[in-house]
Amino acid sequence: MKSMNTSLTPQAPATEPAATAATAAPAALTPRSLLKQLQTQFPAFRDFLPLSIGIDKQILAVMPELDRKTMRTALGIHTGSLRYLKVMEKAKVRHDLDGTPGAEVTDTHRAHATQVLQERFKKEAERKKAERDAAAAEEAARVRADKLNQLTAKFSRKG
Repeated sequence: MKSMNTSLTPQAPATEPAATAATAAPAALTPRSLLKQLQTQFPAFRDFLPLSIGIDKQILAVMPELDRKTMRTALGIHTGSLRYLKVMEKAKVRHDLDGTPGAEVTDTHRAHATQVLQERFKKEAERKKAERDAAAAEEAARVRADKLNQLTAKFSRKG
């Protein structure tokens, strides 16, 4: 009988953590899933509008259960996206969560967006050039090996 009780005892606590994990799951969002939720819930995120300064406080007011680190990471992903930076480059006004226009976008912020985009495009161009150079070097090595093989085959024939 004791063996039956001990086998049942471990099973009871095993269901409790599963229940707590299920209740903790909504709070344990990944930054990308949170960003998708923000994009479906708020026009400013969905339309990639320039976000107002302090948008994090507005988000926490609406969603107080959010983990700050996850929210800041999601905001970083959003504001660092190519689409957002392109909008910021030409933007005049920032927007609240609901899309209501607010404060003006400063020249400094527009210039920063332009600078980040230029750096990104430059880095991407360098990466593509390095790929092309590597492919060309690989092709040259293949051609050289083929020629060597042809020469070896030509001079190794006994005729």
